[in-house]
Amino acid sequence: MDFQPTEDQRALRAGVRGLLAGRYGREALRASVDAGDAAGPVVDRALWRELGEAGFFALRLPEAAGGVGLGLPEAVLVFEEAGRALLPGPLVATHLAAGTVPGAAEGTAVVTAFDLAGPLVAHLGEADAVLGAGAGGVPPGERVRSADPLTPLWRAAGSPPVPGEHRDAGALLTAALQVGSALRTLELAVRYAGEREQFGQPIGGFQAVKHLCADMLVRAEVARTAVYAAAVTGDPAEIAAAKLLADEAAVRGARDCLQVHGGMGFTWEADVHLHLKRAWVRAEQWRGAGEAEELLAEALLAEALR
Repeated sequence: MDFQPTEDQRALRAGVRGLLAGRYGREALRASVDAGDAAGPVVDRALWRELGEAGFFALRLPEAAGGVGLGLPEAVLVFEEAGRALLPGPLVATHLAAGTVPGAAEGTAVVTAFDLAGPLVAHLGEADAVLGAGAGGVPPGERVRSADPLTPLWRAAGSPPVPGEHRDAGALLTAALQVGSALRTLELAVRYAGEREQFGQPIGGFQAVKHLCADMLVRAEVARTAVYAAAVTGDPAEIAAAKLLADEAAVRGARDCLQVHGGMGFTWEADVHLHLKRAWVRAEQWRGAGEAEELLAEALLAEALR
């Protein structure tokens, strides 16, 4: 990638953005929220299959195995768009399962993973398989409250560990989702700051609001750069750093976006709180802050001792 997307990569990203804009706009998002509130399914199976047909899940699967034959740099661009759209579902686990779990590559199967601390797993009630479970199938579980209405959680016993070879890719793709969300909340904040007037002028003209938006931009772009770089190198320490930066950009960006929106941002009708709640959950998936910090510290210490 050389840290700048090629023309083909930009076209891939634009195609995914167009697909999601047409199939998962605000009305579809709100329908998913209503379904989640009613303890119903939030994964749109028809859209899941469309994503499979578009190569979303088989993007890194070799062409000889029926995949697209691309790599992590292309995958992070695609997942960034999914994060921007707040697309729900175990996207990362299903992507990682392509080629090993029947139907995952094609989007006819929904695959989840025990990627959270403890016995918690997201979307267990909608899953057809669990990554790393082998023939064990989907274990029974008890639904528990989730901060994010679009990430239903279950508590299940006998959770299969996430295969080690998937942990780095899972962390990086989750970081890409966080970057997409951070960039989207930046867009929402800037747009609202230009529309909302106070004392006869747009609130975007006030220094405090300018600073909030500027800080959001810096965090999002730094995180995006780190994610792109880690996608090129594949280095575990760089992936850990990218996850830390992306989690911070998504969580703090959503909080700052709420501040820009003022009281409106805290209402159920606004979409900002959905980004914040999803960012909280993703920050604990695949590689939480504690694990990422330990991995990064070990790498830095090893480098210093050379």
